[in-house]
Amino acid sequence: MQNDFCLPGRALCVNGAMGCLPKVEEAVKYARQKNIPLFWVCREHCPTGCDIEVTREHLFLNGGKGTCVIGTEGAALVPPLTREQGDHYIAKKRWSGFFNTHLDSVLKRMGVTKLVLAGVQTPNCIRGTAYDAIALDYPQVVVLSDATASKSVEVQENNLQDMKDAGVKVITVEEWKSNSK
Repeated sequence: MQNDFCLPGRALCVNGAMGCLPKVEEAVKYARQKNIPLFWVCREHCPTGCDIEVTREHLFLNGGKGTCVIGTEGAALVPPLTREQGDHYIAKKRWSGFFNTHLDSVLKRMGVTKLVLAGVQTPNCIRGTAYDAIALDYPQVVVLSDATASKSVEVQENNLQDMKDAGVKVITVEEWKSNSK
C-alpha cells in the first residue's frame, strides 16, 4: 500500500487500491490490538532502476523518475497507514515478499505458521507472496479479499479464485476477525 501503487496518476496505480484502503486500515488496527506481528513488505528501488525487473525498467529510462525509489514519497505508505514501533519492515525488489528477502527466516524464527495478506496488487504481490508461502510450507495462508485490490473486479475475482484453488484461504476482514478470537 505504497503511494506509487495507490495514488491516481502514478505509473503503477492500481484502480481499486484506494477502495480497499479502509479494510486494510481495519486489518492493521485489529492486528495491533491482538498483538499479531505486523509486517510491511514494501518495494524499494535504487534511483537508477538497476534493481527493478526488466518489465518495469522503462519507468527509469530516458529521464523517467521510476517508481518506489528509496526515500521518496512514492515509496512511502499511503496515508493514513503508518509504521509503528514494533512493526516489522521488509524491503523487496520483486512481486513476492519472499523473493531475495529475509522474510522467511524472520517468520520461521518467530514461529509464525499463519500468514494473512492484505494490500495491492492482487495478481502480482499478493499472489506471488501467497504462492511462495505455500511453496515454503506455511500451513495457513490467508488472503483478505476486501483488503486487497486489482485493476478491475474481474481480475480480482479471477485471481482470488485461482488462489483458493491452490489452497489459499480467501476471506473478508470481518471473517478473519471472527475466526481469530
